[in-house]
Amino acid sequence: MRCLSLVAVVCALAALPACSERSPALQGYAEGEYVLVASPWAGTLSTLAVTRGQQVGQGEALFILERTLEGAAADETRSRVQAAEAQLANLGAARRPPEIDTLRQQVAAARAALALSEENLRQQLRLYTAGFVSAAARDQAQAARDRDAAQLAAGEAQVRNATLSIGRSQEIEAARAELEAARAADAQARTRYAEKALAAPAGGLVADTFYRVGEWVPAGAPVVSLLPPANIKLRFFVPEAMVSGLRTGQPVSVSCDGCGAPIAARISFVSPQAEYTPPVIYSREARAKLVFLVEARPGAADATRLHPGQPVDVVPGAP
Repeated sequence: MRCLSLVAVVCALAALPACSERSPALQGYAEGEYVLVASPWAGTLSTLAVTRGQQVGQGEALFILERTLEGAAADETRSRVQAAEAQLANLGAARRPPEIDTLRQQVAAARAALALSEENLRQQLRLYTAGFVSAAARDQAQAARDRDAAQLAAGEAQVRNATLSIGRSQEIEAARAELEAARAADAQARTRYAEKALAAPAGGLVADTFYRVGEWVPAGAPVVSLLPPANIKLRFFVPEAMVSGLRTGQPVSVSCDGCGAPIAARISFVSPQAEYTPPVIYSREARAKLVFLVEARPGAADATRLHPGQPVDVVPGAP
């Protein structure tokens, strides 16, 4: 009996064709690579459109952060773009007397706005250095200061051009510059407005939700965790004697409790290092203790039959 047992063990480890046509089952488990969906901006969670355990499709709405101020800012920048477009169109049309007083008032308003934004920038820099505000708040204050400086420069250029006795080419160039600045500010406002309403980047299972409606969500904090089928993988360990025969792309057959028919997968990663290395690895007995991590990925259709953490048996070769 001892001899028969020894022969069976040797055959299983070496996977000799004379003892078995298939390699012995290797122990492993399923693991998920979760997609954490977060907004780069902070805000109160106003809408949570999904629940844990729900299946969602790509592009389906997940959540919305409160964005009333962002919507108002987008409306303001859109109006500025329309005004700049109208001004440029007027300058390109028939010649008319310059309205220098109006332009000078606009310059005075732009100068006051620049002074306010510079003071706000200094305050945000102090708060950022002290750790009270995020880098996004600092960058927003810097962008506001640069925008007001550009508007002041454009206004001063308009005043200079309006006092010229001949020629309107410089006025038109200044109006074009103001239009470009208005469009850039509008794009920034629209982007911020859109980034507070997130949709699913890929279809899959809603693994978890981390906030409830009405709670404050910090910038960059995940609100929803998704698990697309393509992000489910299998991890199993092979002895040192088998690892040299495994290659990426090689098929494996996976079975688990309650999974039904075996699942086909392909090896996507073979670890170059042993997971457990004894202090001395010079003897044959010590080498037998080495195991290597191997990862395989099933097809998207079969991945839904697996759950992260579920034990599986893996056999090299197609099912």
